[in-house]
Amino acid sequence: MSLILGVDVGSQSVKAVIVDEGGGVVSSGSAPLTMVHEHDGWADQDPYAYCTALRDAVRAAVGGVQADRIVAIGLGSQVDGVVACAADGTPLRGAIIWLDKRATKQCDELVTAVGPDVLAERTGLVADASHSAPKMMWLRDNEPEVWRQAATLAPVGSFVLHHLSGCHTQDAANASSTMVYDVAKGDFDPQLCEAAGLDPAMLPPVRPSTDVVGTPRPEVAAELGLPATCAVVVGTGDEHAASVGAGAIESGVVVDVTGTAEPVTTVAAEPVRDPLGVVETHGHAVPGSWLIENPGFVSGGSTLWLAKGLLGIPQGEIFARAREAPPASDGVLFLPALSGSTAPRWNDAMRGAFLGLAMNHTSAHAARAVLEGCAYALRDIVDRLDALGLGHGEVRIVGGGARDDLWASIKANVLGRPVRRVLTEEATAVGAAMVAGVGAGVFPDFAAASVAVQLDPNVIEPDGACQRQYEDAYGRYLAVFDAVESALALGPEPSAPSI
Repeated sequence: MSLILGVDVGSQSVKAVIVDEGGGVVSSGSAPLTMVHEHDGWADQDPYAYCTALRDAVRAAVGGVQADRIVAIGLGSQVDGVVACAADGTPLRGAIIWLDKRATKQCDELVTAVGPDVLAERTGLVADASHSAPKMMWLRDNEPEVWRQAATLAPVGSFVLHHLSGCHTQDAANASSTMVYDVAKGDFDPQLCEAAGLDPAMLPPVRPSTDVVGTPRPEVAAELGLPATCAVVVGTGDEHAASVGAGAIESGVVVDVTGTAEPVTTVAAEPVRDPLGVVETHGHAVPGSWLIENPGFVSGGSTLWLAKGLLGIPQGEIFARAREAPPASDGVLFLPALSGSTAPRWNDAMRGAFLGLAMNHTSAHAARAVLEGCAYALRDIVDRLDALGLGHGEVRIVGGGARDDLWASIKANVLGRPVRRVLTEEATAVGAAMVAGVGAGVFPDFAAASVAVQLDPNVIEPDGACQRQYEDAYGRYLAVFDAVESALALGPEPSAPSI
């Protein structure tokens, strides 16, 4: 029986799973990654760390199987990153990753150059510094020596793909998050590239996620323990792979992916433009369809920040402490905007906040308020999808938040609709394996690959009393968001860090 390797290249770790033809996960491995936050709004990672973590995660997974049965490998990688590479693929500096918002000025310049309506219509995106073209422009403006040497401006997935196979390419999921890609035509837009001052030749070419680009480079195959004949496919973005791993291959299902950030997605048969700019249109890992998504607020990252940054406890203990507080946290509210907001509005300058604190409140209230604040942001997005006539199917929850009973029930109560767990622990890596399996012919299509999607037979229903409490708390949350956003707008502009 053939085996398929799927890899999730995230921002906190690299995870690898091996899936058999029946869709079962037979082995797995992981390795940690770290981020560097040199200034407020900045986030970098060492590109070589992706290669090291890939080696460690894949070797751990491969060690549990007969390696010569592995026929394909696919990546589901964090989007919106930029790795400036020399002609031989060598990285010239750290990767500027999705969480980074340093390029606000460059984003504004691009919007001014082409006009907000043209940009929104062609790209399907919200103009935001998190996207990769402004980051490329920032490199040009602030690091001229790097810019002079750069031959390729690769997303993280393309960089790792080049390390694996010697090929720089990307799928529509990655390309459609640049702000210079025409989401309907399926290629980079010359006018947008010119306005951004970017040469399209520096951007990895766009190919379907399922295309086979070759086999592993011999030295990499040996290092990872893979057979030399293993097919390497283009791969896709992490939330796109997670959506596939949750069964979002056609319209209806809403997928809530709780990682460092919390993307919320649904599938459409054609591009959709949100006039309010809460959700965006991206290419999907499933060729010929589009992923309508909000790319996520800081969710798991907020629990990590509270646990390690403030309380000095393991991240997992947040959930135990949260159980000690009642629904709606005795009035404590948390805004999950530690790195700007994407719901209920996109605002790079927005920041997180605790409100409603009193002397009777403890770390348990703070822990629960963080979980609830993330659920309120989730509702912002799900309500917007509903208003656009999308996502009328069930809400499927994926990732760490899906494994915790309390967080899952909070989401059901805040949304006022049932949610269902995706039982697959590593849905992104499994989705990447599904993409690779389709590309290598192990599965004839994505419908057949859905044998790998494992759903909880039971749904989590909202509780009427809790739902009413959260309805009131959600109203206060929206009012507080407005107030904090207005207050921050009155403050002085933060000084630019020295370069």
